[in-house]
Amino acid sequence: MAGQNASREIRLVGTVQPDVPGRILRAGPSEVEFDGGQCRYLRVNGVEVLRAVSFLVRDENWGTYVPALSKLRIDQRKDGFAVSYHAVCRRDRQEIAFDVSITGDADGNLVFEGVAVPKTDFLTARTGFVVLHPLEGVVGNRVEVEHVDGKVERSVFPKLVNPVQPFLHIRALTHEFMPGAKATVRMEGDTWEMEDHRNWTDASFKTYVRPLALPWPYVLKAGETVRQTIRVSLSGAIPKGAARRSSGGVTVSLGSTSRNTVPPVGLGMPPEEIPHAVDRLALLRAMSPGFLVGHHDPRAGHGLRELYGLRFLCEQTGAKAVLEIVVESLEGFAAELREVARLVDQAGLRPDAVAVCPVGDLKSVLPGGERPPAPPLEALYAAAREAFPGVRLGGGMFSFFTELNRKRPPAELLDFVTNTTCPIVHAADDRSVMETLEALPYQVATAKSFIGRTPHRVGPSAIGCRDNPHGATFTPNPDNERVCLARMDPRMRGLFGAAWFTGYIATFARSGIDTISVGAPAGPLGFIYRKTDFAQPGLDDAGTAVYPAYHVVSGLARAAGARIVNVESSARTTVDGFAYKVKGATLLWLANRTAATQTVQLDGLAGRSAFVGVLDETSFDAATREPFRFQAKRRAVSGGKLSLKAYGVAWICVND
Repeated sequence: MAGQNASREIRLVGTVQPDVPGRILRAGPSEVEFDGGQCRYLRVNGVEVLRAVSFLVRDENWGTYVPALSKLRIDQRKDGFAVSYHAVCRRDRQEIAFDVSITGDADGNLVFEGVAVPKTDFLTARTGFVVLHPLEGVVGNRVEVEHVDGKVERSVFPKLVNPVQPFLHIRALTHEFMPGAKATVRMEGDTWEMEDHRNWTDASFKTYVRPLALPWPYVLKAGETVRQTIRVSLSGAIPKGAARRSSGGVTVSLGSTSRNTVPPVGLGMPPEEIPHAVDRLALLRAMSPGFLVGHHDPRAGHGLRELYGLRFLCEQTGAKAVLEIVVESLEGFAAELREVARLVDQAGLRPDAVAVCPVGDLKSVLPGGERPPAPPLEALYAAAREAFPGVRLGGGMFSFFTELNRKRPPAELLDFVTNTTCPIVHAADDRSVMETLEALPYQVATAKSFIGRTPHRVGPSAIGCRDNPHGATFTPNPDNERVCLARMDPRMRGLFGAAWFTGYIATFARSGIDTISVGAPAGPLGFIYRKTDFAQPGLDDAGTAVYPAYHVVSGLARAAGARIVNVESSARTTVDGFAYKVKGATLLWLANRTAATQTVQLDGLAGRSAFVGVLDETSFDAATREPFRFQAKRRAVSGGKLSLKAYGVAWICVND
């Protein structure tokens, strides 16, 4: 079968598009990775100072162009380096070209220069340099902000996720990255400002060009030159040489049993996927979803048929029904909700919960922008309670946390608050997507700060974009690649997806979220295979039943209500661990978040028998074609040591 010959790339990430680490360049005490035109992971003596510096071009929907690079020159010298390249972005008879040069000197200072010239009138939401500061060692720490008028502000990087911009009118930023050592980023050629990238689950603070108070998208006129410079300079007690990184494995140990329990895990149930879910009912039933999240949007013509389908699937799987209701009317919303309630009753659907959101809140509002027209939320929620008496009521956003944070609902009037997430809003490479897991706890903590004791639900979320609140539609992905704001992301079908969903559910569960819903049964956001209108290399016509992440979601869905066991990992961003109590044992999940094989030492297993199931590239065929037989396979763990291949996932049953 074709699937037996699926390439390693398809097994890992669902695409043959390469995504390999860039070249390491060194300048004095600094090292940086040059990757596809951007510089990533600027480190000094092993400490990350900046996450990235990039010259980016974004389209009118905030999708990021992948530029075509040429004339690339890299000169690594003993006392530093020099890089230069030419790049072109084109689409729909629009074209812009830019030249970038990057230099690093013997003192570890870096200079980035960019000159862009549109070949035609060019419609863009942003064109210019972007600087990313990491979270670790930065969140809550001091920063000195020099403004364009020369005034200096002494502040801190925010602990909670800032809904707007922490700092405006920026010329330079200085922070201490290790005791006695500082880094200054000076930005010339325009006015910069900073936004808290954690709003979109990016693991960074982003300083970008062109203030959001200015109109967007905007047109760069043909021949109109854009010229910018970024200077990164080090000062203070800068250590000489680079710190050696540990080449040892990752140690994982089980700790005490928490009072917290694994939250219910459910699935999104897009109306268009209901027939496909019915066709794959046995596989859906075996996932044991705690609930199914239906979606009712009058603009899409949703009605009785979709509601009946949701009822059927909930009855057949034992899942509770949750219904999202998009409210279209500005004044007749009460009558609109009564009509939806009538259809729900006619379909025989008994929802456990409903959530309502006005059409106007489905789209993004930039800081300072005017919120689209919507009914008063107090009146809307009162009308929803009247239409659905005795049913738990939710509000918030059917889009990203960004919008929840910027348009905070009166949570005291709700039984729960909801939002979704998407890890491919601003970057779509493998490492950036996996790094988004670092931002999730900050979102939960921030939500708790303004919703109080009202429960917080998240989802349905996937790697692909469920909706694009920033533009008219999704970014097309006809070539099965890694694309920002695309609905279909190939990593949903690979081992990457299994590792990412393990970390996603585990991180939210540890953070005290009320419920988690993910993806869909099938389709571009799904876990169960079906034929689609896009090619699925290595899986079509190969006897495929499910994708690797199916096993993660079904396993963790069955754990709802179990007591969480604390897990310590010596490198959580490399190997994540999540555990909970089962009858007479502890079940430990491990996920390798990297593309390299990792050696894991399991502490605390002395005198305890343990059995493991492993999902990796060697078990890919069995996992995707014979899911029930695969889940029953176990082997004994010997010596407390385990090797996890790229994006591998293991579940280990440790007997008490």
